[in-house]
Amino acid sequence: MAVEVIMPKAGIDMTEGQIVKWNKKEGEKVEEGEILLEIMTDKTSMELEAEASGYLIKVLKQDGETVPVTEVIGYIGAEGEEAPTGAAPQAASEPKAAEPVAAAQPAASTSNEPKAPKGDDEFDVVVIGGGPAGYVAAIKAAQLGGKVAIVEKVHFGGTCLNKGCIPTKTFLKNAEIIEGIEMAGKRGIILENDKFTIDMPKVVKLKNDIVKTLTNGVQGLLKSNDVKIYNGIGKINVDKDVVVTNDKGETVLRTDKIILAGGSKVGRINIPGIDSPKVLTSDDILDIQQIPKSLAVIGGGVVGIELGQVFNSFGSEVTVVEMMDRIIPGVDRESSETLRKELEKKGMKILTSTAIKEIVDNGDTLTIKVDGKDDIVAEKALLSIGRVPDLEGIGEIDLELENGKVKVDKYMETSVKGIYAPGDINGTRMLAHAAFRMGEIAAENAIQGNHRATRLETNSSASIYTIPSAIYTVPEVAMVGLTEEQAKEKYDVSVGKFAFSGNGRALASGESAGFVKVIADKKYGEILGVHIVGPSAAEIINEASTLMKMEITVDEVIKTIHGHPTYSEALFEACADVLGEAVHLPKKRK
Repeated sequence: MAVEVIMPKAGIDMTEGQIVKWNKKEGEKVEEGEILLEIMTDKTSMELEAEASGYLIKVLKQDGETVPVTEVIGYIGAEGEEAPTGAAPQAASEPKAAEPVAAAQPAASTSNEPKAPKGDDEFDVVVIGGGPAGYVAAIKAAQLGGKVAIVEKVHFGGTCLNKGCIPTKTFLKNAEIIEGIEMAGKRGIILENDKFTIDMPKVVKLKNDIVKTLTNGVQGLLKSNDVKIYNGIGKINVDKDVVVTNDKGETVLRTDKIILAGGSKVGRINIPGIDSPKVLTSDDILDIQQIPKSLAVIGGGVVGIELGQVFNSFGSEVTVVEMMDRIIPGVDRESSETLRKELEKKGMKILTSTAIKEIVDNGDTLTIKVDGKDDIVAEKALLSIGRVPDLEGIGEIDLELENGKVKVDKYMETSVKGIYAPGDINGTRMLAHAAFRMGEIAAENAIQGNHRATRLETNSSASIYTIPSAIYTVPEVAMVGLTEEQAKEKYDVSVGKFAFSGNGRALASGESAGFVKVIADKKYGEILGVHIVGPSAAEIINEASTLMKMEITVDEVIKTIHGHPTYSEALFEACADVLGEAVHLPKKRK
């Protein structure tokens, strides 16, 4: 499929650019990263690299022409491939501020005849799964004028609301409060008795109340948008209808389009003894009624580390076992190492580069045998090796899979026309906020025809590159974009860093551990990645994501003003440090 070449927005003030010279002619081979053309703006001249390998199959704007930013100026595709039908210069796809209503209307029908009304069990779109991708897709499709049904087998809100984001954050807030109690004496707050106990049933009840409030809210939103709700297991049959099975029997929903948003389920590993009832999943541990005296956490990813810290703060002796050479291997190495040091200070034991051979149930305890190290004895174990796509909804349809994940194109459409698969089920990025956006895109394309594309590998409408992620430990960890290691493989980079130990609000709050790191392209000042360990990291990273999405350079960031004293000043200072201009850092000696 052809890849668009666009006039970039190389700075917040840039509105157009002039093509100085194409370095390739139509029909010539292009390698990813090769200089494709040169452009000039009112500020500077720059070279544009090819975003994909292939052939330059179409040039839409010639040398010397001035083009608005984000306009398509050419296409890269396979040898002999035709450019998209009607390929011509197009304006940016952003909606005009003066036309919000028109932008939300369904595409005009190609026929002058009105559509025949749908029967009770006939729909324009049926959504399977009521998680973040599913319920957002259903609401969006209804907003665009579709008759929509949604099928959910357990609870609306999916993993995020019921077994993930929200429940764990409820527990983590308790851990944060406990840390505050422990810090009180140092801050001159004298507690007569600084001991505390945890009423675990009450903790679980609060969690359940919060979850119920939010899941009821999701159902309310669906009903207010006239989405018909079906409870049960939804599966696709050979006729591309959706069969709903529940205790009342089967109902067949006939539909023009299907959005398969089955989400994910807990991953399992094949280790002797893993089926012991004392080995809990992340689903199980969120309903635990007694705090274990000791807990072995199998897997040092996001879930394992977050829940490990929760139970460490609650009083459990926690040991984390991770096969990789560091915890949370997906984050920047320096962030991982900093978090590990902080968690070990709090009493957590962390074993990396460690494989588990066997789990033995002793009755009262578990013995976890590991390669090359002493056995771990614990009252309970938490299995937290990640999640895998839930493919139950596929039913009788043969969809193309890739490593156990549903393969989708840039429109979120699967290998079967008319079936879309946003969210965790496609494994692109298992985050609720990524699922929200993918659900919107799938709905728009299902209702209006495939027109809203997302290239998940580059900086575009639902780009992985600008999707932030966070770990809600104390201190928090957050990231967006490339790690320092990844960036150095492809770019000549400059790295700026500012420690929270130099931030006024962090010091005043007793939260001085950690830093903000900014990685930028040395040539253009483009921000390639931001990594934060410290207070409010999960909030500050949203600013970083916005900067990257808008392609604002570090030179432009340092022209802004951040409030003082704020944690987010550390991001400003790190951007300034990229340029060697941070006022609140000692001068660097060469």
